[in-house]
Amino acid sequence: MNARHPVDDETPLGEQATPNHVVVVDIQGLRYPIRSALDPAYVHKLARYVDRTMDAASSAVPIGESTKLAVLAALNIADEALRSRDNESRVASALVEKAEELERLIDAVLAKHSS
Repeated sequence: MNARHPVDDETPLGEQATPNHVVVVDIQGLRYPIRSALDPAYVHKLARYVDRTMDAASSAVPIGESTKLAVLAALNIADEALRSRDNESRVASALVEKAEELERLIDAVLAKHSS
Protein backbone atom coordinates (compact mmCIF):
# COMPACT_ATOMS: atom_id res chain seq x y z
CA MET A 1 0.00 0.00 0.00
CA ASN A 2 1.20 3.48 -0.70
CA ALA A 3 -0.05 6.92 0.34
CA ARG A 4 -1.37 7.78 -3.12
CA HIS A 5 -3.63 4.73 -3.33
CA PRO A 6 -4.59 3.65 0.18
CA VAL A 7 -6.56 0.44 0.69
CA ASP A 8 -10.02 1.23 2.02
CA ASP A 9 -11.12 -1.94 3.81
CA GLU A 10 -14.54 -0.51 4.67
CA THR A 11 -15.82 0.41 1.20
CA PRO A 12 -16.55 -2.31 -1.38
CA LEU A 13 -14.40 -2.23 -4.51
CA GLY A 14 -17.26 -0.98 -6.71
CA GLU A 15 -18.03 1.89 -4.34
CA GLN A 16 -14.47 3.21 -3.96
CA ALA A 17 -13.45 6.71 -5.04
CA THR A 18 -13.48 7.55 -8.73
CA PRO A 19 -11.11 5.14 -10.51
CA ASN A 20 -7.97 6.96 -11.57
CA HIS A 21 -5.89 4.20 -13.16
CA VAL A 22 -6.15 0.84 -14.89
CA VAL A 23 -4.51 -2.26 -13.46
CA VAL A 24 -4.22 -5.27 -15.75
CA VAL A 25 -4.64 -8.57 -13.89
CA ASP A 26 -4.51 -12.20 -14.97
CA ILE A 27 -7.25 -14.56 -13.78
CA GLN A 28 -7.54 -18.09 -15.16
CA GLY A 29 -5.19 -17.22 -18.00
CA LEU A 30 -7.23 -14.23 -19.15
CA ARG A 31 -6.14 -10.61 -18.80
CA TYR A 32 -8.59 -8.12 -17.33
CA PRO A 33 -8.11 -4.34 -17.22
CA ILE A 34 -9.46 -3.20 -13.85
CA ARG A 35 -10.18 0.52 -13.47
CA SER A 36 -9.59 1.36 -9.82
CA ALA A 37 -8.61 3.98 -7.28
CA LEU A 38 -6.99 1.27 -5.16
CA ASP A 39 -3.29 0.58 -4.82
CA PRO A 40 -2.33 -1.51 -7.89
CA ALA A 41 -0.48 -4.02 -5.66
CA TYR A 42 -3.70 -4.55 -3.70
CA VAL A 43 -5.70 -5.07 -6.91
CA HIS A 44 -3.13 -7.68 -7.98
CA LYS A 45 -3.45 -9.34 -4.57
CA LEU A 46 -7.24 -9.50 -5.01
CA ALA A 47 -6.84 -10.99 -8.49
CA ARG A 48 -4.40 -13.65 -7.22
CA TYR A 49 -6.90 -14.57 -4.51
CA VAL A 50 -9.73 -14.88 -7.04
CA ASP A 51 -7.49 -16.93 -9.34
CA ARG A 52 -6.53 -19.33 -6.51
CA THR A 53 -10.17 -19.65 -5.46
CA MET A 54 -11.19 -20.43 -9.03
CA ASP A 55 -8.38 -23.00 -9.26
CA ALA A 56 -9.67 -24.69 -6.11
CA ALA A 57 -13.26 -24.68 -7.41
CA SER A 58 -12.31 -25.97 -10.85
CA SER A 59 -12.22 -29.59 -9.69
CA ALA A 60 -16.00 -29.43 -9.10
CA VAL A 61 -16.89 -27.88 -12.46
CA PRO A 62 -16.63 -29.49 -15.92
CA ILE A 63 -14.01 -28.00 -18.26
CA GLY A 64 -15.41 -25.15 -20.33
CA GLU A 65 -18.04 -24.13 -17.77
CA SER A 66 -16.40 -20.80 -16.95
CA THR A 67 -19.61 -19.12 -15.77
CA LYS A 68 -20.35 -21.94 -13.35
CA LEU A 69 -16.74 -21.84 -12.18
CA ALA A 70 -16.94 -18.09 -11.58
CA VAL A 71 -20.22 -18.45 -9.65
CA LEU A 72 -18.82 -21.28 -7.53
CA ALA A 73 -15.70 -19.25 -6.77
CA ALA A 74 -17.86 -16.21 -5.92
CA LEU A 75 -19.95 -18.33 -3.54
CA ASN A 76 -16.79 -19.63 -1.86
CA ILE A 77 -15.43 -16.10 -1.46
CA ALA A 78 -18.80 -14.83 -0.15
CA ASP A 79 -18.90 -17.71 2.34
CA GLU A 80 -15.41 -16.83 3.59
CA ALA A 81 -16.36 -13.15 3.88
CA LEU A 82 -19.58 -13.81 5.79
CA ARG A 83 -17.94 -16.32 8.12
CA SER A 84 -15.17 -13.80 8.79
CA ARG A 85 -17.72 -11.07 9.57
CA ASP A 86 -19.63 -13.41 11.89
CA ASN A 87 -16.41 -14.34 13.67
CA GLU A 88 -15.43 -10.67 13.92
CA SER A 89 -18.81 -9.91 15.51
CA ARG A 90 -18.37 -12.74 18.02
CA VAL A 91 -14.90 -11.51 18.94
CA ALA A 92 -16.14 -7.92 19.30
CA SER A 93 -18.99 -9.09 21.56
CA ALA A 94 -16.57 -11.10 23.69
CA LEU A 95 -14.29 -8.05 24.01
CA VAL A 96 -17.21 -5.87 25.10
CA GLU A 97 -18.18 -8.47 27.72
CA LYS A 98 -14.58 -8.63 29.02
CA ALA A 99 -14.37 -4.81 29.14
CA GLU A 100 -17.63 -4.65 31.09
CA GLU A 101 -16.37 -7.32 33.47
CA LEU A 102 -13.12 -5.39 34.00
CA GLU A 103 -15.10 -2.21 34.60
CA ARG A 104 -17.18 -3.97 37.28
CA LEU A 105 -14.03 -5.34 38.94
CA ILE A 106 -12.34 -1.94 38.92
CA ASP A 107 -15.47 -0.30 40.32
CA ALA A 108 -15.63 -2.91 43.07
CA VAL A 109 -11.97 -2.39 44.00
CA LEU A 110 -12.36 1.41 43.95
CA ALA A 111 -15.51 1.22 46.06
CA LYS A 112 -13.75 -1.05 48.57
CA HIS A 113 -10.75 1.25 48.88
CA SER A 114 -12.75 4.48 49.06
CA SER A 115 -14.80 3.39 52.04
